[in-house]
Amino acid sequence: MLPERASIRAVILDLDGTLLDTAPDIAIAANAMLVGLGLPPASEARVRTLIGKGVANLVRRLLEEAARAGRVVAPEEAMARFESAYLAGVADRTRPYAGVVAGLERWRAAGIPMACVTNKVAQFTEPLLVATGLRAYFAAVVSGDTVERKKPEPDALLAACAALGVPATACWVIGDSLNDVLAARAAGCPVAVVPYGYREGLEVEALGADAVVPSLEAAAEWITMGTRDFGTLQAPS
Repeated sequence: MLPERASIRAVILDLDGTLLDTAPDIAIAANAMLVGLGLPPASEARVRTLIGKGVANLVRRLLEEAARAGRVVAPEEAMARFESAYLAGVADRTRPYAGVVAGLERWRAAGIPMACVTNKVAQFTEPLLVATGLRAYFAAVVSGDTVERKKPEPDALLAACAALGVPATACWVIGDSLNDVLAARAAGCPVAVVPYGYREGLEVEALGADAVVPSLEAAAEWITMGTRDFGTLQAPS
């Protein structure tokens, strides 16, 4: 069920797949890594299914696929190649999803503090947010290496709540994946998901969120204007 609007005092947003479509640049870096190691490239569609649990997980799963084909590569070398390639083009083709900037602007105008919480490590998070013009919207940014345990553990969300000075029950988490939902549940935050992004093949209804919001702009309108038009914001069936 949807949280009570009056109870929401802050918003916590996931990065990859919620704020930004980062897959094009991640796919380019992944393929620079694979080709540099003498391995066949992966399609962008395939890379999209591997995004969501951090770069180390993505690289590991790509190397596991190579290992099944009889090619064994040292993960340290693969990570170094990926990181170098990704840093070189972290925001070349990455763009905010439709409604993201409008939603952030509306929350900022309403005085609702925002945090960005991601499993992406800080060396990528900060330049990515700066390059795409989103960094100034966030009072706090918690990256995958900011806390001991990444999502789906609650650590990052709890750190963001503390940084915002708002209790977890009053921080609305909006993400795109099961990781986001599980982390929010563990932290005690209400949680919504967008219907786009990176869900590792799961249907959006299967994520178990309190609501499915068609865009961040629609979510911001619901909080700030009081609309309950389920054409704009809807609870999952």
